[in-house]
Amino acid sequence: MIHCLSRRRALAAAAALTFGALAALAPAPAYAQTALDDVLAKKVINIAIPTDFPPYGFVGTDLKPQGLDIDMANYIGAKLGVKVELVPVTSANRIPYLQTKKADLVISTLGKNAEREKVIDFTAAYSPFFQAVFANKSLPIKGAGDLAGKTVGVTRGAIEDIELTKIAPASADIKRFEDNNATVAAFVSGQVQVLATGASVAGNMMGRNPNLGAEYKFVLKDSPNFIGVAKGEDKLRLRVNEIIAAAKAAGDLDKMAVKWLGRPAGELP
Repeated sequence: MIHCLSRRRALAAAAALTFGALAALAPAPAYAQTALDDVLAKKVINIAIPTDFPPYGFVGTDLKPQGLDIDMANYIGAKLGVKVELVPVTSANRIPYLQTKKADLVISTLGKNAEREKVIDFTAAYSPFFQAVFANKSLPIKGAGDLAGKTVGVTRGAIEDIELTKIAPASADIKRFEDNNATVAAFVSGQVQVLATGASVAGNMMGRNPNLGAEYKFVLKDSPNFIGVAKGEDKLRLRVNEIIAAAKAAGDLDKMAVKWLGRPAGELP
């Protein structure tokens, strides 16, 4: 009797192991793509945006969020025919907000890289993020060669410093400052004729000092922004891609970029 029970237990254990092995080999259940349907059913979409990163997202004098990312969020909501609930986020919590469904989309100067692609999905790019050269409208600067004989302010060791150093003519007088505030102050006070900096820094400066007559001249390095979507939510991602493609064809992406960055969106991946 004891021998019989032992044999039954062994057979049961073997069956359990076999079942477990088969279960491990079975494909995972299909992800329920409900985000788009939920948004359309509720007539509301929650979009994470920045409020401390002008000109992409910041709080205006009326205490309401504004900027390129906010315009894009409202544009997508309008095309979907739903109300937009703006969800302020920081660089640190924007992806967790998407993963925990506090936001349906993240439109917050989000760059795409391999590490992020492991945890979230991305739409097509919707706006440029770039380091560029800026100067007064009266200065005829279209490329690196036009910097010859001019004083150029840049933040020491920044991406724009590295890129500028590669292409600036020998006669360009590059003055390096220790941080962005000092670099911008040098341009605003007239210590330098030309400013090489990031789009967000330049946009903030031009917004605060319209009397300078500064404008975008040419790009040093492009790093476009993408919209973040929860992993596996392909229906929502593809619908947003359709909206972005139509906006690009209609020139609406260029209009938003010119409004906030001083240059068209141009070619985006």
